[in-house]
Amino acid sequence: MSVIKKINVLGLITILLFGLWYTPWLSSAEGRERVKQGRKIGEKGRNKRQRGPRKYSIEQAISDNAQLHTIAFSGLAFITGDFGASTFMPPGKVCDFFGFQYMRDIDAAEKGHNPMFLNRVAGNVLHVLSNEQKQLFMELSEEQAPQLEDLAKMRLSLIKAFHLQLDNEIPKGSSGLNQEAVIQYVGEIFTRDAQLSLRRAEIMAKVAAMLTTEQKAYLAKMRFGDFNTWPDVDIRDNKVRAGRGKSQLFNVAFMTYASEFFSWTAGSVEADTYFCPERHGTYFGGFYMKDMPAMGKRNYDISTSVTGDSGKAFLNDVLNQQQRGLITEIPDKQRAAINEIINVRREISQQLRKLLNGEKPDKEKVIGLGRRYGQLDGEMSWYYATAFAKVNQTLTAEQRAALTKLRNLDGYTSAPFYIYSRGMKTQPQLKNVDSFFFAPEKVSK
Repeated sequence: MSVIKKINVLGLITILLFGLWYTPWLSSAEGRERVKQGRKIGEKGRNKRQRGPRKYSIEQAISDNAQLHTIAFSGLAFITGDFGASTFMPPGKVCDFFGFQYMRDIDAAEKGHNPMFLNRVAGNVLHVLSNEQKQLFMELSEEQAPQLEDLAKMRLSLIKAFHLQLDNEIPKGSSGLNQEAVIQYVGEIFTRDAQLSLRRAEIMAKVAAMLTTEQKAYLAKMRFGDFNTWPDVDIRDNKVRAGRGKSQLFNVAFMTYASEFFSWTAGSVEADTYFCPERHGTYFGGFYMKDMPAMGKRNYDISTSVTGDSGKAFLNDVLNQQQRGLITEIPDKQRAAINEIINVRREISQQLRKLLNGEKPDKEKVIGLGRRYGQLDGEMSWYYATAFAKVNQTLTAEQRAALTKLRNLDGYTSAPFYIYSRGMKTQPQLKNVDSFFFAPEKVSK
């Protein structure tokens, strides 16, 4: 049987329509330095490759306006959604240190949020790679598909705990979500993410080292961030199909590696460090509310303003002053954490890029940075979950009706839960959900 098989395109369509949306903490002194350095990066807003009409940069991503409206959008999704919707997440929001998000956000043709974008870049990469090079990606897909599924499943108990807090169904006698428990658990999720990212970088660097002069010349004609310069080749081209009979997550991983191979090798540390405002706190259903209308449609442009517009309407048109204040105070609370995230991401990206130069990264440092990244994400997510719950418990019937209308998803029913964007048919088996809450207080006799 041939090593290179055909891709099951129909199997990919439901998962890949949006492509890549898809040592413990070292010391407090080092942490403070990362916050300081991250703030400097944010203030400079390094975005030297802007070609499109909109400006995307780290500075824009961490601005109070972008953060506030993105958090508000998540609150709207969380309060009007359900557990299943909250588990939906594009696969490109994990292991995202390879510049793809930046490349799609600055695309000169504004096709970055259209399924054609992934198809085109992955199609070209697979078109030009040899069977031997593609085989490395296939073997990595076989290796990491079950690991990526485990990573997605790690989120489920945490999300369930957030929903219990939202609905005021916390364990009897508990005072609510334990911030430290959330922080440490998300640290473990991101530790696993860092391990997968490191392995991905090793294989992509190996493929890069195998490129011939002709292959390099072909890829060099494709400009980073300019869809219009990419030849019209996509996953439906018979020359690039592979993987028939494999799992959907195998195919997701395979296409992810192909597309990120280009963004990483043609990109920069700045591109790898970049993140969109919705990268963090991905446990509240915002991706479901934003992306679900486009599922099943090959040529569909997701509005880049829907998050900001809906978040703003949630705050200004529906909530009262007291409720609004619970959300508007979050950017100040998370400021140190999000500034530190910038530098953590930069350090991870710098370590991974050593592989492209034939150098060895410090693996323990990468894993430690990944854990710290997760702790910071956990801290911010706790702020979101507790604030959303307080708002939810004070809403009137009229406000709930207005929020449902603002959600604008009539006719959509979420699956019991999702493994990334693949709906599952039965409820998940969840363990240790109570561990995210403070232990019930003992009543003295």
